[in-house]
Formats: sequence, C-alpha cells, structure tokens
Amino acid sequence: MAVRRNMKARIKSSRFYWAVRDLAYRMYEGRVEKHLPRDEVPRHIGVILDGNRRWAREMGLADVNSGHRVGADKISELLRWSTEAGVEVVTLWLLSTDNLSRPARELDPLLRIIEETVEGLVAAGWHVQAVGALDLLPDNTARVLKNAGESTSNRDGLIVNVAVGYGGRREIADAVRSLLLEGAAQGTSIEELAERLDVEHIAEHLYTRGQPDPDLVIRTSGEQRLSGFMLWQSAHSEFHFCEVHWPDFRKVDFLRALRSYAARHRRFGA
Repeated sequence: MAVRRNMKARIKSSRFYWAVRDLAYRMYEGRVEKHLPRDEVPRHIGVILDGNRRWAREMGLADVNSGHRVGADKISELLRWSTEAGVEVVTLWLLSTDNLSRPARELDPLLRIIEETVEGLVAAGWHVQAVGALDLLPDNTARVLKNAGESTSNRDGLIVNVAVGYGGRREIADAVRSLLLEGAAQGTSIEELAERLDVEHIAEHLYTRGQPDPDLVIRTSGEQRLSGFMLWQSAHSEFHFCEVHWPDFRKVDFLRALRSYAARHRRFGA
C-alpha cells in the first residue's frame, strides 16, 4: 500500500500528469460550452466570492490575505468568461457590512486589496459601479469606489457591480430612507406616500436601480445560503452552490453554473 501511495504521489508531481489533467479540463470545458443554449444566458449574475481565507489555510499559507489576493486575480477571468457568454451585469460581493466589524488587523489589509482590485478594474476598461453603503467605509475606500463609478459611467459593455460594505437589509433600509427623503423634498405627506407606495417605488431606490435583477446567483465554497446578498433583487433568482473555494473557481465551474441555469424551468414564484 505504501509503495502504491508513493507511486501515485510521484505521478501527481510530474509535469506529464498536470499536462494531461489540463488537457482533459480544456476538452471538457469545450464540450460543456459547445452545448450551452445561447438563448438561455442570464442577463445578470450575482457572485458571492466565498472561501478565500479557507483556501489560504488549506494551502498552508501563513497570511490568509494571500487568499484574498489570489481571489482578486480570479475576478478578471470571471468577467472575461461572462462577456464571452453574453452576460450584461455581474455583481461581485467583496465585503459585507458584517465584515466591517472585524479587527483592524484583518480589515485594513482586505480594504487595501479591494481598493487595488477596483482600481485595476477601472484600468482594465470595465464599467464599474459601487454597490453598498459608502458612508460606512473608510474615507479612502469610499473615495476609490466613488471615483471608479464616476470615471467609468459612460463605458459600454458589461457592468461590474462591486458590492463593498454591502448588506441586503441595509440596502432595503437605505432605499426606504431615500424614498421618504425624496417625498419630503417634493412636499409629499407621509399619508400620501404610504397610500401610493408599491414594490416598484422601493426598487427605484435600490443600489442597483435601473438594472435587471440577478437571474443567477453563484456562491462558492460549498455554503448554501445567501447571507443577506441581494435580498430584494433575488426573489426570483436561480441559485448555484459550488463546492470549490473562490481562488480555485475555474471556467468549467462557471460553465456548469450556466448549464444548470439553462436547464431549469423558471416559474418566478408560481
């Protein structure tokens, strides 16, 4: 048994093994992509980029922020795959409102990585939009996000929502607050506002106003919950939970999510 294990270890450490493995993956990717129905592509995909810290620990890395850095590098690949597939909007959940309560020694390096990531998206030519409560963020992070949105607002192509300082409950509360303030500025009484208030009025004040709701929400790392992600917008979304940690997310995992979405009969709550 020991000899057999040693042989397997030597095989896996060889260049030949990895070359064959990569070739097999590319062939499988091509087969899945070839059979994807092009008329069943989600317009908007929300992604919960989970598992960066766990990936770093499993890799034996002393600094868990290494996982966040590798995960940040993966984003450009996802956006390229999404563009190739014909997706119109991708929302990336990079930092929740709950994460803001982490100790400074954990939060500060993560914020720096997020700032660098957003600046990289701007430099790469993407249309970036900040999604979250910027008033909860440190001044520099909020400034980077605001500048990214303003400087790329006229760009065509895929819209990249970066959800930083984001929480679904907070978003709904902010939407209602914005709605009330707008009504007050127009001289509308609370009674009048309450009488005519409907779902569409609130939707018009969400962070993602003017965009289609996510058709598909992907969460990596095996967790099967939303954790407050796009609570309002995901009412009719399809969900795909992927076992791999975000830094290990491959194109074939993305294609499987699209295939799973295309195979479902969407009943929109019926």
